[in-house]
Amino acid sequence: MDQQNQNLFDLHVDNIVSSQLSEAAKWGRFLGIVGMIFCGLFVLLGLFAGSMISSLMPMMGEASAGLGMMGAGFFTFIYLIIALIYFFPCLYLFKFGSHAQAAIKSNDQVKLQSSIKNLKSCLKFMGILMIIGLVFYVLAFLGLLAGSAFM
Repeated sequence: MDQQNQNLFDLHVDNIVSSQLSEAAKWGRFLGIVGMIFCGLFVLLGLFAGSMISSLMPMMGEASAGLGMMGAGFFTFIYLIIALIYFFPCLYLFKFGSHAQAAIKSNDQVKLQSSIKNLKSCLKFMGILMIIGLVFYVLAFLGLLAGSAFM
């Protein structure tokens, strides 16, 4: 391919795009940092929710003591899974923001490409999660319909 065809669709980052990208990068870093803090809080909540539930179950009676241990483990597991799932989009947003700010400051094309790649990864991850969530909603709705039909 000759040089003219390769440059046909080259994009240029002008001052307006640079300032908008810089602002998006700041918000991306902010959301990434806050999201990672919330991931840490979810881990702590998962660990303490399990112990709180297991300490409350003996008050409910002997029959619920075994169920309390299972419930405590279940809540811990769920909160840890939520923290793990939420961590990756936050990491991608943080990397997008960091690389975009560095790219703008140093006029570095490689860092700009890396920042856009991280933004794409974040959006792709969120899109896949959305598809999974929608499938679960549809399955739950069909389950409710099937359950109500059998009643």
